[in-house]
Formats: sequence, C-alpha cells, structure tokens
Amino acid sequence: MHVSRKYLSFVLAVLAQFTWFYEMGYAADNASNPLAAVNNTDLRFQHFDLGSADKQDYFIDGSYMIRPDLKFKYELHYNSTDVSGSREQDFEKLNAKLIHFPSQRLLNETWGVKTAVGLEWILDFGDPARGIGTGSDQIAPLVGAAFANRSTGTTLLPLVQHFVSYNGPTDVNQTALRLIVLQPFAKQYWAKLDLKVPYDWENSKWPASTELQLGWNVKEGLALYTDLLVGVGTDRSFDKGVGLGVRFNY
Repeated sequence: MHVSRKYLSFVLAVLAQFTWFYEMGYAADNASNPLAAVNNTDLRFQHFDLGSADKQDYFIDGSYMIRPDLKFKYELHYNSTDVSGSREQDFEKLNAKLIHFPSQRLLNETWGVKTAVGLEWILDFGDPARGIGTGSDQIAPLVGAAFANRSTGTTLLPLVQHFVSYNGPTDVNQTALRLIVLQPFAKQYWAKLDLKVPYDWENSKWPASTELQLGWNVKEGLALYTDLLVGVGTDRSFDKGVGLGVRFNY
C-alpha cells in the first residue's frame, strides 16, 4: 500500500504538470512566441521608413517541431529598397535555427518556466552597397526562457543571442538582448510587445527597436496580425515601420 500511494502521488504530480502547462495560457502555444511548441508557416510583409530612404521586407517565417524538445525555425527574406539612391530588389538572407528545450517545470502555483538553448545559421545573399543585407554569413548561439502565468495567460520571454560573421565583406559581432511580452485576449486575439536591444561591438552602437503586434485567430489553423515598429535611440537602424502577416498553423 505504501508503494501504491507513492506511485499514485507521482502519477498525479506528472499529470498536474502537464495539465498546468496546458491550462497556463494560450500565449504559450502562440507561434508569435519563438519558444512555443508549434508548427506554422507565416507569410509576412514589413515596410520600414529609413529617414531618407525606405525598405520593404517580404519573408516566410515558419517553424516545425522535430521532437517535443527540439524545434526548427526558418526564414527567407526578399528586400526592396532605395537606400543606395536607386531601387534595388533581391533576396537578403536565409535563416535556419535549431532550438532545444532542456527543461520545463513549475516555479509556484502561478508561474511555470521553459528553458531554451539554440543555434542559428544565417546565409546572407545581400550586398551592402545595394542596401540589402550584410553580405556576410553568420552563426548565432542563443539562450532564453519562457515564463508563463497561469492566471493571466501572460508569457514573458527574456532571450540573449550573439551574432558573429565567419566570411564576407562585413564584420558582424553583435550581442542582442530581447524581451517579449505576449498576452492573449480570450482565444481569438493576442498582443505582443517585442523589445530588441542589440549591441554592435564593431561600431560601438545600440541599434534598438520595439515592435507591437496585434493578432486575430480567424479560425483553427489561420490567423492574421499587424506589426507596428519603432526604432529606439540615436543609433536606430530605422525610424518606424508597419507590417502585415498571415499565419497557417498545422
């Protein structure tokens, strides 16, 4: 009987863990959360005001769960810009990222946490003289965590990623701090605040930016969202921007 009670307690504790993470909030399973365990493909467009020029970014942004603890993310970007003085259009870069989730546990009755480590590879097709990309391929290790609140559905995600180039004309050496706050409303809507604060070690600059995303789950497997972007500080890489996205979940 003593063994049976211990076994039952263990099973109930495990079930409570999974039930808690299932109930802790829709935001934790929203693909706008880069650490969410979801499969999705997004078709996105963003327009940036660069001050004396502009840039349009058309890109595919998706993810696929290889295993419950291993996620593959990918992006393919195509740019149109007049930053060089004439209109240039070309593919900018291909991003491929593996993210591993080593642990997922409760902190207390309200908060749970999922940790993440990953590595991103960036194949840059651009040419800085044309105002597209850096022309330098990069690798970028990352660490982060997702803190989910059961009561409010809020998810907080602090992330750190370091980008370094290994070839090409542009020396990239940048450490990026990122904080995401994701909040669902009912089950149809969500809001995301995404603060990015990179430090450029090559040029001693902080080209920070923030993004507000508002989304609507139209039906199962389909969502729409809009982005409002603002460059922050004197080292910003753009003044402001807007974006639209269509998401297919599967």
